[in-house]
Amino acid sequence: MLANWFPNVVPIWPQFVQATWETLYMTFWSALIAGVLGLGTGIFLVVTQPGGINADPPFYNFLDKLVNLLRSVPFIILLAVMAPITKYIVGTTVGTPAALVPLIVGIFPFYARQVQNALLSIEPSVIEAAQAMGSSTGEIIYRIYLRECLPDIIRVSIVTIISLLGLTTMAGAIGSGGLGDIAISVGYARFENDVTIAALLVILVMVFIVQIIGDWIAKKVERF
Repeated sequence: MLANWFPNVVPIWPQFVQATWETLYMTFWSALIAGVLGLGTGIFLVVTQPGGINADPPFYNFLDKLVNLLRSVPFIILLAVMAPITKYIVGTTVGTPAALVPLIVGIFPFYARQVQNALLSIEPSVIEAAQAMGSSTGEIIYRIYLRECLPDIIRVSIVTIISLLGLTTMAGAIGSGGLGDIAISVGYARFENDVTIAALLVILVMVFIVQIIGDWIAKKVERF
């Protein structure tokens, strides 16, 4: 059955499976590292903004402009611009590990802004009440911002991971490996459309799984 629908996929099946694992590898590690950086950056943006619980306008302006700058660079250009830095950190600009650097730099500003918007949904009166009760900055961040906004943070995390999956395929244009690489170097370059379609279907399945699991977790969290 598979040979009838995807005749060019069967001969390269081991390569296709390897590409799938490479995509999962890039997505997992990029999401993990960018998630930590983005969450921290988003919290700093909320806390240090004018009127924030630990307002620092100069620092906020710098961080805000940096996030805007990184978000405005098209990812395909970022791949080229980051090449010297990637080579310095990883030792090469080709391959799956090399793709992690631009993927992290490309996705964490997006996530930081999403986290910032989620945290800003907290009513200022709630923060003022916590301050009046003597809560410290750390207590307000953990007990109010993070706990109250956890469902929203999970939802924006889903959006970020799905966007990250798209970026991993784009990284295939520079030989990073993964499904994007096999779709371009084999499916597109050799006019084997079934390979491209198969790669697309696998990516869509990943997106659906991420969406389903994320929605389930968000609903579970809301009940507590």
